[in-house]
Amino acid sequence: MNDIAIDKEHLHYLEQLSEMYPTIGKASSEIINLQAILNLPKGTEHFVSDVHGEYEAFSHVLKNGSGAVRKKIDDVFGLAMDKADKAALATLIYYPREKMELIKQDEPDMDSWYKTTLYKLIEVCKTVSSKYTRSKVRKALPEEYAYVIEELITEKPEVLNKEAYYESIINTTVELGTAEEFIVVLSELIQRLAVDHLHVLGDIYDRGAGPHLIMDRLCRYHSLDIQWGNHDIIWMGAAAGNPACIATVVRNSIRYGNLDVVEEGYGINMLPLATFALKAYKDDPCTRFVFKVAPSGADNMESDLIKKMHKAIAIIRFKLEGQLIKKWPEYGMKERLLLEHIDYEQGTIDLEGRTYKLLDTSFPTIDPADPYRLTEGEEEVIQRLRSSFIHCEKLKNHVGLLLKRGSMYKVYNGNLLFHGCIPMEEDGSFAKVNIYGKEYSGKALFDILETYVRKAFFSDDRLERQKGSDIMWYIWTAPYSPLYGRNKMATFERYFIDDDDMKIEKKNFYYEYINKPECAQRILEEFGLHDKRDHIINGHVPVHRLRGESPVKCDGRVIVIDGGFSKAYRRRTGIAGYTLIYNSYGLTLTAHEPFESPETAVRDERDIVSRREAVEVLDKRILVGDTDAGIKMKEKIADLKHLIAAYRSGEIAERDD
Repeated sequence: MNDIAIDKEHLHYLEQLSEMYPTIGKASSEIINLQAILNLPKGTEHFVSDVHGEYEAFSHVLKNGSGAVRKKIDDVFGLAMDKADKAALATLIYYPREKMELIKQDEPDMDSWYKTTLYKLIEVCKTVSSKYTRSKVRKALPEEYAYVIEELITEKPEVLNKEAYYESIINTTVELGTAEEFIVVLSELIQRLAVDHLHVLGDIYDRGAGPHLIMDRLCRYHSLDIQWGNHDIIWMGAAAGNPACIATVVRNSIRYGNLDVVEEGYGINMLPLATFALKAYKDDPCTRFVFKVAPSGADNMESDLIKKMHKAIAIIRFKLEGQLIKKWPEYGMKERLLLEHIDYEQGTIDLEGRTYKLLDTSFPTIDPADPYRLTEGEEEVIQRLRSSFIHCEKLKNHVGLLLKRGSMYKVYNGNLLFHGCIPMEEDGSFAKVNIYGKEYSGKALFDILETYVRKAFFSDDRLERQKGSDIMWYIWTAPYSPLYGRNKMATFERYFIDDDDMKIEKKNFYYEYINKPECAQRILEEFGLHDKRDHIINGHVPVHRLRGESPVKCDGRVIVIDGGFSKAYRRRTGIAGYTLIYNSYGLTLTAHEPFESPETAVRDERDIVSRREAVEVLDKRILVGDTDAGIKMKEKIADLKHLIAAYRSGEIAERDD
């Protein structure tokens, strides 16, 4: 009976498949097409992490594909073109409009320059498109130039005088005055085809001034996935209306001098907070070194207001966090209920068996008898901010992309991608973490947290939706959160306690065990990866290159690509970020120097100076058939063969197209 049920189920699937392939000819044609694709080289994957709002540097790395574009230029022209000309061509591909404006100032014969440049770009286009099917290339072509580009990059054996054929197309393009736009289109096509798929391993938000611009760019990117970072999750929580997440986002933006991201980038009004801060902290000095902000060039009066706003939202944040910790004891964070350990008369706090003198002792909005209760003014501020966040269409669109293309982790072509860590205990076991009354560890912990994040946006159950909203704050800051992975977030200690030891955030034991091959293998197997060539790729904790730390760990099984994209980290890391390229030849890890500006790149033809830190070259070139997509294609080929057999046996009838 079971065999008959399976046969019927399979026959039902084949009948559905026959809707797409109604004849033996159609099914056969698709098999031939898929079989051909399986033998093409694997597409190039590009990995970036912890960009933290550094839009210009991120944009440039997307344009140059972490060196992928320059490599294609080298492949095409080799020794036939000198280094300076290659740099000029690469700059043109990255910034075609800007570069042509400069060239027109000095070039006496632009028509000749257009023709020569078009020939060069066409040759590069031929190379970057060679690993794709004609159909895939066609889909990438801009509609208005699709026919012309396809004619130029496709070999035509039936054309006897190819040189005259291509020359006539290019000459006509120049004569019609469309050469500049055509150069822009070809340059953008090269950028797109040089990288097949982008992986962003978290922390798009905070610190830098352009996370909203990065999200705009990612919304237009042709193929990507995102592994959420804790800085992304806190913005997602704010978009879902969680008050503690909102207070944290605003505090972070003020602290790093990026309030413009909130106000101008997302159109969220800060006037309620400013008005409240001026009234509640009217006579409060907001001690200069306690509630300082990143340099912003503001005058003294504006700076004083920003400090008051900074203190006001920080206190609101501590109160809201305390409310969540009390609401959900299973979060296991009661040791972070700090406001109740303050002696408000003495201006001290008792922590970990010691008494510390507070650096700031003015708390006009805290009731010592009920320290986590918001005042009426604070409640109004947070409600007005909440309304602004949940009704912001731009933020809603950006979070929509994070939900559609994002996840807690990704298994892709033999690599396990996640932002932070697999929470572990001191003995190396996967930590068992209580999530709403049930314990989870390893992969199951990632899965349940992702489920609750999605519930915050999509669940019809009010309680489950609330749990999902609250869990995003937990993921942001909790010791056993896979996206945070430290024993505490010492924000309060950095504000109020003059003791460096109290400001230390101890990393989870994962960061010790990940150097052991047996641990890396156990993690990979937990996520279904068993090949000795598989890797763990993550970010979150900057690699301190200045101290001699390597981003490649555990005999090459683990690669950490957070190397200081954010300017805030560069003095510790010594570089401006790592990126990773995985193409058909293997893996290449690149360390980047700081990016000055697009203007400098165009004027001086200066790319981000990069060094290959590590290369893993495979003895056999990777084909599409070796990838996850290839496995699915092979399964489809098998199904289509069964469909053809069903047509021939008479179990399913062929139909007219």
